[in-house]
Amino acid sequence: MTINKFFINIAAFTASALLLVSCVSVSKINNADYDAFRESRPTSILVLPPLNNSVEVDAPNVILASTVRPLAESGYYIIPVALSNQMFRQNGIQTAADAHAVSHARLREIYDADAALYITITQFGAAFQVLRSVVQVRASAKLVDLRNGRLLWEREIYYEEEPSQTTANVGGGLGGAILAAVATAAVDQIANTLSNAAYNAGRNAMGAFLDANRSDGILFGPYNPKYESD
Repeated sequence: MTINKFFINIAAFTASALLLVSCVSVSKINNADYDAFRESRPTSILVLPPLNNSVEVDAPNVILASTVRPLAESGYYIIPVALSNQMFRQNGIQTAADAHAVSHARLREIYDADAALYITITQFGAAFQVLRSVVQVRASAKLVDLRNGRLLWEREIYYEEEPSQTTANVGGGLGGAILAAVATAAVDQIANTLSNAAYNAGRNAMGAFLDANRSDGILFGPYNPKYESD
């Protein structure tokens, strides 16, 4: 293969890649026991501090704060996260792992919530993919009835968002186009790491993840007009 033909093929690939949808959200079903969810019909939800297996230390705060709006819009009363965090600390629970280890009965006793949402973050932040830079969020969540310990809903999500491209001028011709694409991706990764791109992606990911309008989402709660229509 000649050098020119090689660059033509790479350029074609680059053009196709840049035409991809800039925001992709995929939710994978792990456990779809909607019968249990319908029987339980929780009214209030306690969101536990997320476990963080990513390299971003601020990821739990972003994800925790981003759960409130979609859950409330889906029709649930959410135990205020600031209050729940304070009560955890007052009870000697300092880490997310400690919070996740508390028994369902004890959580029910302290917060009087019907259900608890457990979240584990496995990936959060910017990623360099040679020809582009993207922001990725990967997490899993499960909703458990605190009255009987029954698993109501469990999902994994992989969310990818490609922020607007930064322009870069590096030479001319096909070779220059490839170098420009690589340079642009590198610049974008630095910008995404230092800006609010990751935080925006976290909010968008949770908005998609916990939306009751999704076919594989949680059911509508009692404070939503669509309650018991799903």
